Amino acid sequence: MGLLDQTQQAYYQGNDYGNYQFTSLDDVISQFIVAYVGEDKIISKIKRADVAFHAQRAIQELSFDTFKSFKAQEIVVPASLQMILPQDYINYTKISWVDSAGIKHLLYPASKTSNPTKIEQDSDGNYKFPGAHPVIVNADFSDTFAAPWYKSEVGLTTGGGPMLGTDTIAVTSEELTFTQHVHSTWGKNKSRIYSAWQEIDVSQLNYLELSAKGTTAAATTNVAGGTLKIGLTASMPDSSTTYYTQSQAASSNIDPTWLQTLDGNDARLEWLVGQSGVTQSLVEDDVVDVSSYDTVWVLITSVVDFLTVSTTDSGVNSIDDITLTNIETLNVLQTAETSTTWDNYKSVTPTENNNDDYEDDIYWPMDGERYGLDPQHTQINGSFYIDQTIGKIHFSSNVSGKTVILDYISDSLGTDGEMQVHKFAEEAMYKCIAHAILATRANTQEYLVQRFKKERFAAIRTAKLRLSNIKLEEITQILRGKSKQIKH
Repeated sequence: MGLLDQTQQAYYQGNDYGNYQFTSLDDVISQFIVAYVGEDKIISKIKRADVAFHAQRAIQELSFDTFKSFKAQEIVVPASLQMILPQDYINYTKISWVDSAGIKHLLYPASKTSNPTKIEQDSDGNYKFPGAHPVIVNADFSDTFAAPWYKSEVGLTTGGGPMLGTDTIAVTSEELTFTQHVHSTWGKNKSRIYSAWQEIDVSQLNYLELSAKGTTAAATTNVAGGTLKIGLTASMPDSSTTYYTQSQAASSNIDPTWLQTLDGNDARLEWLVGQSGVTQSLVEDDVVDVSSYDTVWVLITSVVDFLTVSTTDSGVNSIDDITLTNIETLNVLQTAETSTTWDNYKSVTPTENNNDDYEDDIYWPMDGERYGLDPQHTQINGSFYIDQTIGKIHFSSNVSGKTVILDYISDSLGTDGEMQVHKFAEEAMYKCIAHAILATRANTQEYLVQRFKKERFAAIRTAKLRLSNIKLEEITQILRGKSKQIKH
């Protein structure tokens, strides 16, 4: 029976081209059990789960230096000069930026820098232990809306009818604003319920104070007014947008399960219709006990009521100057968000950009030669280093705004589609699985273990030669170039 199970028409009109060169990991496991497991065979009995484990370990190990397991990601380097490591990243092969002609320019690793944890000190150099301090990032929205702030989906037209205007959640004039419209097909004159939130690590904290300044939509001819809330919850917010239906009450879906203050109230603040720049607080007896949690979320919710279902008028709620403050002195060191080392690295103009030809009164006697330079630094492409702790690549300032390509190694265990074996290495997989099983079983004769160890080594070597993709004609052409005379 042939291995081709699809017609030529199905193949050429599909989009899964060239896949015949691979065998899925599931097929490798099944074929190994057929060929190696059973009565009068090398392995008399074994569970499929055990074979699957050793098969995944084999594909992982072969991916590092035998399979063609290189992947690439391309991004435009943002102003933060950082790139998040891919989900299946193991190690990089090279990092480069691309010019307008699509040519790569290699970046060199800056091994003489890093992003250490910065310990806060007082004027005498003593280490600081944090007392009352804020625990929320970008609380005054002086920066653009970005992580660790997140928001619900905006502008959906399913599940509740279309909007009669464009809803937005954005930072405007250093305030987080919710611009909301009515939805024409609902029985209730309501906007969608929008949210924004930030995750807070409270593993070292006990009590928090909360305050914020809020503004809600005032009543007009077609707008009844807005409602705005902020509070603390132990449940991760849902990014989907909540909407009202005919059967829901006015407050339905806008109140999650809030944490409780010391006096037993919900740990939230609320602004009703037409309040402008009003600051509210949870302090003193209203502080929030988070001692039993490792993580909580600051959650903001916004909704606008309307007087008609057919108006295109909008209502705007906004919030600013959020403070979430720890009120105790902790027994852990106080650290800064970024280190001075990283701040200096990303802010300075790299020395490799100084293209001095050294042809002046001092250096000219050297006939323009540049002596004593490290070749890895005598280029203007830029540099990078990888902070393994936070899983990000840091770039020098001259790479900002450029298109960067990260070529990296994966272990090929990312998804089911990736767990496949090139047919040139299929035999190596069988030998690796067999050796691993025999080497870990009790009462296995040692000569069998050594035999399959040698066979595994030989099969891997053969697979490397096959997958190296050496073509005689290409090597011949390269060697012809070696015979060219180089004129000096």
